[in-house]
Amino acid sequence: MITLNRSGIIACRFLLFLALVVTIYATTAEITHSAATDVNDKFAHFASFFILSMLADLSFPKKDFNWSIWAPLIAYGLLIEIIQYHIPYRSFSLLDWVADSGGIIIYGLLIQLKLHIVKPSLENSCTK
Repeated sequence: MITLNRSGIIACRFLLFLALVVTIYATTAEITHSAATDVNDKFAHFASFFILSMLADLSFPKKDFNWSIWAPLIAYGLLIEIIQYHIPYRSFSLLDWVADSGGIIIYGLLIQLKLHIVKPSLENSCTK
């Protein structure tokens, strides 16, 4: 687990806020793309929400990465899709929301892997 001092936590919270603002702007701005970019689009959704998950986790170090952190992020992803439904040049995409949620879920699984598998195995190897 990364331990941050107060200024590190404040910096992470600022970066989280900035990332949320950039995400909502990027997802509501008028863009043109081809079908060839759909795979990259899903990866961008996944990566964005993976990073948002990491920033949210680091911004609230006294909380575990549990529903109080991941549920608002999943709701934020859904909110973005609902907003896009109402914008003439954008559209609701369930697959985008799945990619968003996938980034959150994979981050959470990696944190659990680190806490329950990697860390204990490192502790065991140090005591031998």
